[in-house]
Amino acid sequence: MTTFDLGPALLFCPADRPDRYRKAADRADAVILDLEDAVAPDRKAAARDALLAEPLDPARTIVRVNAVGTPDHVADLAALARTPYRTVMVPKADERLPLDLGGLRVVALCETAAGVLAAPELARRPGVVALMWGADDLVASLGGTSSRFPDGTYRDVARAARSAVLLSAGAAGVAAIDAVHLAIEDLDGLRDEALDAAAVGFAATACIHPSHVPVVRAAYAPPPGAVAAARSLLAAATGHDGVFVHDGVMIDGPSLRHAEAVLRRARAAGAADGATTAATAATVADAAADRTAPEALRTGSRPT
Repeated sequence: MTTFDLGPALLFCPADRPDRYRKAADRADAVILDLEDAVAPDRKAAARDALLAEPLDPARTIVRVNAVGTPDHVADLAALARTPYRTVMVPKADERLPLDLGGLRVVALCETAAGVLAAPELARRPGVVALMWGADDLVASLGGTSSRFPDGTYRDVARAARSAVLLSAGAAGVAAIDAVHLAIEDLDGLRDEALDAAAVGFAATACIHPSHVPVVRAAYAPPPGAVAAARSLLAAATGHDGVFVHDGVMIDGPSLRHAEAVLRRARAAGAADGATTAATAATVADAAADRTAPEALRTGSRPT
């Protein structure tokens, strides 16, 4: 079983901007302090120093280090050893991922062709608690130029990689994290992807901007009707040892597991006792104001 319980909204934050750390932590379910793509080469050392200067709750913090095989990767791990942070995201993870990263909990980011193909084995590595995938670095590794069609939907190769990583994580019993939505103002597209992610079993979605957090939370929180239906179904299952009919529908083992998953998501969203998700959804309009900020990635960062 997975030991990764962060989410559903994981917000990237540039590690060299400690002034944003607490803002990100206040807005998201967990923060990904990014030492890789979000930080310019000449700012890497300052970013590592900032990890020590502005500590966050380690239980709600992930640190994305630089890729294995780079000098910055070694320096990042040395800096992490001086902090209380124990969950690390490794970008461009593939078969070169070390079997042991000093006892750290590892989120393996499969964002290259080699990484996606290695996902089944990576998910079973000791210390790996989650897999994440990334579309743009993946397409770049193939020599391509775009992970999406003009209408904003993923091209087939990206969809295949997304499914492969999800299946690999599920087979190994670890969590799967869905990729970021780079179009900051496209909240509708983000909502559709997050709804799909929740429906097929992703544990969380990574975000690059604060305005994405409430959208993701609302998408992962099941509506009250679904919660009520799941409770009704599980109650009706009492006393049945096999297939039965409920409200005119044949019910079997997978149906019961789907209902249990709905209640787990409801509990995570604080909706298990009948509370609606209206409050969460209402914050989407407030967060939309962030989309017009002159600095596009004001608190988040471009992670892939």
